[in-house]
Amino acid sequence: MRSIGNIFRAKTRSALTISAIAVGVFAVVLISAAGTAGREQVTKTLETMGINSILVQHENALAPPSLNQDDITAITRISGVDKAMPLMASINKTKLLNENINCFTWGVNANAREIISLEALHGRLITTEDTAAKKMVCVIDEDIAVSGYGRSNVIGKNARILLGGAYHDFEIVGVAKSGISSLQSALSGIIPNFVYVPISTMQMLTGRNAYDKIAVLITDPSTVQASADVSVIDSISSTIKQKRGANSGLIVSNLLQQKKNLESILSTITIVLSLIAGISLLVSGLTVMTTMLVSVNERKREIGIKKSIGAKDIDIAREFIIESVVISAMGSGIGAALGLGVTAAGFFILGFDFALDPTPILSAIGFAICLGGIFGAYPAIKAAKLAPVEALRQ
Repeated sequence: MRSIGNIFRAKTRSALTISAIAVGVFAVVLISAAGTAGREQVTKTLETMGINSILVQHENALAPPSLNQDDITAITRISGVDKAMPLMASINKTKLLNENINCFTWGVNANAREIISLEALHGRLITTEDTAAKKMVCVIDEDIAVSGYGRSNVIGKNARILLGGAYHDFEIVGVAKSGISSLQSALSGIIPNFVYVPISTMQMLTGRNAYDKIAVLITDPSTVQASADVSVIDSISSTIKQKRGANSGLIVSNLLQQKKNLESILSTITIVLSLIAGISLLVSGLTVMTTMLVSVNERKREIGIKKSIGAKDIDIAREFIIESVVISAMGSGIGAALGLGVTAAGFFILGFDFALDPTPILSAIGFAICLGGIFGAYPAIKAAKLAPVEALRQ
């Protein structure tokens, strides 16, 4: 209690020292929160784009289609594979009213909702019945609907799609959310507008039987093992190589690895920025030392009196160390509270879920308190070594 009372004897000086420590901890909390928010948003975005789905495709985008039903059958037999879906693709144009829109037309089946995370904003998606009957129906992106009709809900309207060298009339049975599927994530920088039709219809109109790609849904991308220490993705690659040969040109791409890479980058950036913020804590430690040295000089007579009535060196040193630690603890608590408050407000404004990693925050508080003890040690030792007579003369 005596140490706390000494802090308030020099209110302005103590307040400035506490503020310096609070600023350092505040910076660490904000940086940690930004890093956590970044990782959370990356995870959520990739999950909506189908992070547990992968694509088997040719490395050369201009190579002729070569995948077939036998490849799908082989892939679905792999342990850890939930479903596999054939894909056909065509860069073409779609006419809505008087708008002629560049687009990417995909031939899909009823598994598109799960495997490529396709979500209907209006209407429905391609069904098993559509594929079996080779119906002339389509699902278009919301962006295409807005470009053609000025609104997103265009269910029942017609779209003229260029396939097999000619335009064909398709009924729009669904409007999908734009920019969420794994296919769009891979190609949005090239052609952002997607149209989906039954794959059987696309085969009929283009006269093609082979598939351009195979989309595969993995049961659990984080824990499932196809065999001992071999991931499902590696097992798919191995199966393709065994079936087609090592020089087939086919590759397996996945968003899971992209997620890991992005998270690793964000974690590295967060650590580097936290270390930079930690430098401000070191400066704060020097401020604590300066404050305590001034305090020692001001209280030499008090120290002399205490020593003359029996106070030991360890008692004097302990008092000053406790004082410096309390100052650091107060600054850390205020900085952490302000950081959490600002972070919570920022998350609320941006619409993010409030999620923080407590480890770096607690580490920053602990580090600041330890620095208070370390940088307060020299003034404490200096005070303890004062000779009573010499101190009383001050």
